[in-house]
Amino acid sequence: MKLLPAGRTAVLIELDDAGQRRRLHRTLREHPAVGTVNLIPAQTTVLIEVESPDQLPAAVTHVRDVIAQGLDDIEQSKQEAVVVPVRYDGLDLSDVADLLNMTTDELVRRHSSQPWTVEFAGFMPGFGYMSGADWPYRIPRRDSPRTRIPPGSIALADGFTGAYPQASPGGWQIIATTDAVLWDENADPPALLLPGAVITFEVVNS
Repeated sequence: MKLLPAGRTAVLIELDDAGQRRRLHRTLREHPAVGTVNLIPAQTTVLIEVESPDQLPAAVTHVRDVIAQGLDDIEQSKQEAVVVPVRYDGLDLSDVADLLNMTTDELVRRHSSQPWTVEFAGFMPGFGYMSGADWPYRIPRRDSPRTRIPPGSIALADGFTGAYPQASPGGWQIIATTDAVLWDENADPPALLLPGAVITFEVVNS
C-alpha cells in the first residue's frame, strides 16, 4: 500500500489488488474522513479529496488507521442490489458464445445468474465497470471498433461488463441492451451505476 500526494487537497492510495481497493472504498464511503468531498475508486486505487489543505493530514491519518485494522478483516455491510432489466439481444452475443465455446443460452444464464459489482466509473459519465465473482472470462475487444454503440448497450471487455449510458464509439462486445436510464443529469445522484453498487441483470423479453 502506498499513499501518494495528489495536489494540496487530495491523496491517492495505491492498493495491492482490487479486493483491497473494494474494501477500502466501501469503508471510507461508510466512514469518511472529515472534510471528504470526493472519493474516487479505480482498479487498484482510491483518491480522497478534502475541502481544504489543513484537513489533508487528518484524512491521511484516518486512512492509515483504517488500513491498520486489516482490510482483509473488514466486514462489509450488505446492500440492496440495483435491478437492471436487460434483453440479451446484443450484436455480438453469438460471437462471444462461440469464443467461450458455449451456447447463447448458457452465456445468458452465466451472465444473468450472478450479482455484479460496480468497481469504478470512467470513459464517460455514468459508465460503470462491473465485475462478477463467478465470471472468470476475459473477453477481447473487437478487432474493428464500432463508430457508434447505442445507449443502453451492455457489453463485455477484458474481465468487465459495462453499460453505455450514451451513444459512443467503442470496441466492447455487445451482448445485451437495457431501457434503464443509466445517466440523468437532473437526478441525485445522476448515475445509476455508482461505484460500489451491486447490480443484478433481470432478463426481459421485450
